[in-house]
Amino acid sequence: MTSLHHRYRYVTTVDVGSPSSSYASGESERWQSFKILFHRFADLPSAVGQSTLSPEFTCNGHRWCLRIYPGGFRRAGRVSLHLVHCSKGNVTASYEMSVIKKSQGLLCTQVVNDHNFVSHGERCWTDFSYRSNILDNCLDDNGTLAVLLLFKSDSASPFVPNNPMSGMITDMFLDEETADVCFTVSNEDVLEDAGDEAASSSVTFHAHSQILKACAPILASLFDTDDEKITTATVSITDVEPAIFRHLLHYVYGGIEPDGEMKTHAKDIINAADKYSIVNLKLAAEVAYVESTEITMENAIANLLYADSRNCAFLKEVVVDYLIENSEEATEKLSFADVPGYLMKDLLFVINRRKKHKVEERNRGEIKFTLMGVGELRRKLDEKGLAVDGSREVMVRALEENASKSADAGKDDDSDDSSDE
Repeated sequence: MTSLHHRYRYVTTVDVGSPSSSYASGESERWQSFKILFHRFADLPSAVGQSTLSPEFTCNGHRWCLRIYPGGFRRAGRVSLHLVHCSKGNVTASYEMSVIKKSQGLLCTQVVNDHNFVSHGERCWTDFSYRSNILDNCLDDNGTLAVLLLFKSDSASPFVPNNPMSGMITDMFLDEETADVCFTVSNEDVLEDAGDEAASSSVTFHAHSQILKACAPILASLFDTDDEKITTATVSITDVEPAIFRHLLHYVYGGIEPDGEMKTHAKDIINAADKYSIVNLKLAAEVAYVESTEITMENAIANLLYADSRNCAFLKEVVVDYLIENSEEATEKLSFADVPGYLMKDLLFVINRRKKHKVEERNRGEIKFTLMGVGELRRKLDEKGLAVDGSREVMVRALEENASKSADAGKDDDSDDSSDE
């Protein structure tokens, strides 16, 4: 059989405790969960016997990967999943494999107890579902199929503790004893309304200049740390509410903001993170804002202008998608008088993307950055170590320049090889 291998990212989380599982026997058991995401599932090779292989991941000291047959292993029009043991030697594993529906429920589940895997052996879940069932009920809005793997942890496997450094830095958050800089944060609007109570409206945040220099250079630049006479340098922040600044600083120290808090304060966090160039926090808050905000005719233009003012390319793309999807109603009810003309590029991109499906370019090996969504552009920029913040035009230009430099470097290498000969 022909086997076509395509590499896709997977997302892993670790659960301590007992998830809902038919073979979970007690709260003391430990489990590891892996969510494997097969992007653009409908476009994967779907002839009988053709497979797509996930990246490898590690569990219980062994390497694994997931092989999917989008068009069936033996029977056409079916889907098969094979768990592959990629390490040498034998291992006994208990696991549960489920296909996640787009409603977040489970379409079907395979439970395997104490299966003995040989070196590079596979355990098959053969032709378990019709392909049409997967296409209709399991793909998310981006065409991604999610498969959830729950492994029962092996208590005899080698234990390797996590690197404690990130936790140690997070523990230094607001540590006054070791801090060498200090922020006094108050919102000017609050102070004006507070009158004599203004002093009590400010909040003090202690921080460390070296951490700020590495993770938040703009915040670090506010201090004069070269003055040896000053034990703890202090600056005032008057354009951010103390509660929002706390989210900002906590993130700088490696903290993870609760999903509910992020969605509740998304816009304020975007504003603060944009001002002080905490880029990754801004992008996380942008996604939280999109997930918690319903775009309507009443707020579409306001959100479009806001996205443009804060350089929120993802929010802008979502709004433009909505306007095109509801173009007839939008032309009747909305005024575009305040919308800058240069936003026409974003509008034309979405129209062009709908007309020209990306599959054709991918099958020819030609990946056009101009046809990619904001999420895919940011992912590629991050993989190449390039800046992920910016307009669509800026992101596309950065990727094209990077591709051009890589192509030139390849030509130089070929030229050197020829001269050596």
